[in-house]
Amino acid sequence: MAGTRLRHRNRSGPCRLVQGRLVSGPIGVSTCVTSPLIGGAELLERAVGYTLGSLLLVKPEVLGHPTPCRAWDLKALLRHMNDSLAALHEAVDSGHVGLEAATGDPAADLVAQLKDRACHLIGAWTASTRSTVSIADRQLTGAIVSCAGAVEITTHGWDVARACGVDRPVPDDLAEELLQLAELFVTDHDRPDRFAAPVPMSCLARPGDRLVAFLGRIP
Repeated sequence: MAGTRLRHRNRSGPCRLVQGRLVSGPIGVSTCVTSPLIGGAELLERAVGYTLGSLLLVKPEVLGHPTPCRAWDLKALLRHMNDSLAALHEAVDSGHVGLEAATGDPAADLVAQLKDRACHLIGAWTASTRSTVSIADRQLTGAIVSCAGAVEITTHGWDVARACGVDRPVPDDLAEELLQLAELFVTDHDRPDRFAAPVPMSCLARPGDRLVAFLGRIP
């Protein structure tokens, strides 16, 4: 917004999720990815669709509620999600994601801003032919970045519902795919700073429960 005084802070969304994986093992443009870029975009679209449903639950009176994310109330989580979507849009728009985010005054309506950004994000990714994205000094496939975004967005969609007092499981087929990706992106290097330790869960549990448990949440 013109005239807004900007400050910078470190990003901790999908760009950091992938960046953490880069530290513990290479996952660059030569990595074998089973889905092409459009596959990553399709997964991202399903993740956004799930999370938009959770955002419908948010009311002003619950913004101060705690979330499954340590030290974040719901308002802080929504701000983080807004930055994550901005990073993903930056990736597809410019082909580069900075590790610092410029932020101004908080939006008057975080949920409305998130919904609007999500719709623009999906349009940008589904129309994109970009094959690589740079994060810091690394080159990654667009599929890797969009899939990391899908994990991030879905997980926080679950967090939002929980903060609103609603049990809203991730759909089984989406959760199955995301769990495979989460096991690639999240390693011991990410714990306990970015993720809590995995919560023990039966292999017979629903995929959505296994997904959030792997990411340190109690289903």
